[in-house]
Amino acid sequence: MPLLRFDLIEGRSPESLKKLLDTCHQAMVDAFQVPVRDRYQIVHQHPPQELIIEDTGLGYPRTNDLVIISVVSKTRTPEQKQKLYALLAERLEQECGIAPTDLMVSITENSEADWSFGLGKAQFLAGLL
Repeated sequence: MPLLRFDLIEGRSPESLKKLLDTCHQAMVDAFQVPVRDRYQIVHQHPPQELIIEDTGLGYPRTNDLVIISVVSKTRTPEQKQKLYALLAERLEQECGIAPTDLMVSITENSEADWSFGLGKAQFLAGLL
């Protein structure tokens, strides 16, 4: 059920974009123990001048391969979050050739009352999920 929004610099091929999304989804399944069909991903692509992401003084080099992932999710443990960060960095480098310094992840938590998957119902509250 986590909702992932990806902000990327435009120019990736459809195949590399699919690989990136598939890789991130599998990391999410493994880290948060969500069902495989819990896949909600939205991609926003930007011209390079519209995506300015620096390093908060950490000295990380950034390239046009930059991937920013914003996650909206029910509450997760610090251990689950740290596992997600590590899996994303490791797998994006191995599977997609994206340097760990080109990855930024932010998680925003909400509650079960904050989700409706359709039909005007709060499925978590109604016991449907």
